[in-house]
Amino acid sequence: MGAAATSGVTVVLVHGAWADGSSWRRVIAILQARGVAAIAVQNPTTSLADDVEATRQILKSVTGPVVLAGHSWGGTVITEAGNEAKVKALVYVAAFAPDAGQSTGDQVGAYPAPPGLGGISDDGTGRLRMSAQSWVENVAQDLPPADARVLAAIAPPLGPATFGDAVSRAAWAEKPSWYVVSARDRAVSVDLQRDLAKRMKARTTELETSHMSLLSAPQAVADVILAAVAAVAAVAAVAAVAAA
Repeated sequence: MGAAATSGVTVVLVHGAWADGSSWRRVIAILQARGVAAIAVQNPTTSLADDVEATRQILKSVTGPVVLAGHSWGGTVITEAGNEAKVKALVYVAAFAPDAGQSTGDQVGAYPAPPGLGGISDDGTGRLRMSAQSWVENVAQDLPPADARVLAAIAPPLGPATFGDAVSRAAWAEKPSWYVVSARDRAVSVDLQRDLAKRMKARTTELETSHMSLLSAPQAVADVILAAVAAVAAVAAVAAVAAA
């Protein structure tokens, strides 16, 4: 894919809970090598409204069409923030995708609990953390244990009410979507991921990875994002010709 094929399209990347924008670093490097502009949002993970606002601030700074990608909890964020007009496509990576009036917790509770949920506890301040052991065994089990422990060490706490916040309008109901399923996920139900992709009528790719496919299989994840970028760029090119 040449620069002409992606000209003017920016990828905005939204991280999950217990993570920050650096979780996209390997995917970003691949996108940049292909000439695609990419920006990672730094969400506070304090509430859906706070994270959506952080994402909207980044969207406001971007000129031209956007492919908005979300990992895990970031899928809920892009489902709400993706209603912005400049967002032309959505990419979900092992992500939640609530419908209007639905919360992340609603989707979690509708399926058997994956092992990773057993690693969540109050950190003593009323906020929630994921244990280092669960990072190693359940969240990033296909990364070297030392890498998983670093991810645990830098993970910010999660606001306790976050997963109870409901989406007001689901962007995936109106915009083209791509979905990357992590088939060995122990943090988000694999059946939930597959069902969400089907419900959204998303172009779906399934990877034999942990929840952290964006770090363990960055090329495969980047390829899906690049496909979305190419589709958006093609539509924009047709519109430009028609307007000429």
